[in-house]
Amino acid sequence: MTGSEASTVVVGFTGASGAPIAVAVLKALHAAHVPVQLIVSAGGELVLREECDLSIEDLRPYVDAVLGEKDFTARVASGSSPTRGMVIVPCSANTLAKVAHGFADNLIARAAHVHLKEHRPLILVPRETPLSVFTLRNMTLLTEAGALLLVASPPYYLRATKVEQLVDYLAGKVLDHLGVPHSLYRGWKSGETSK
Repeated sequence: MTGSEASTVVVGFTGASGAPIAVAVLKALHAAHVPVQLIVSAGGELVLREECDLSIEDLRPYVDAVLGEKDFTARVASGSSPTRGMVIVPCSANTLAKVAHGFADNLIARAAHVHLKEHRPLILVPRETPLSVFTLRNMTLLTEAGALLLVASPPYYLRATKVEQLVDYLAGKVLDHLGVPHSLYRGWKSGETSK
């Protein structure tokens, strides 16, 4: 195993709305020279095209590898391949439920389970409202299992005038929890960008 392998971030991209957040996360990780293994579900591909007018090919410059959601032989499917952490962004309610209940029928859910069992950072970024009782219970299960639920809820103190500012804030929060320096947003009354 190489040092870069241990510093790799796994990014799962599902079919929930919020593709711009995922793109911002990928670009920021690339700018910080963090290796990325990207797994995109079929639904994620559709949302990427619908919300960003992008294809998977457009994301390749920002990642080290694009993995198929059925590629269970990928290294990220095994706990023997250390990573810096994993983020599922955006995270659909369906994927959230699969991870919460140990149902690993695709590589995104399998890699998430690996991160939970190995006690590595796992960040899920759901973007759905209102939340059903089932989703709330699944969020509780995941939090109890050690995952971090970073709901796509931007603050209003930013006084954002563009959607991109809100997207950057959410991407920055993901990087904060992965321990990756960035300058995507300014903190509450700090006047300083996140370090």
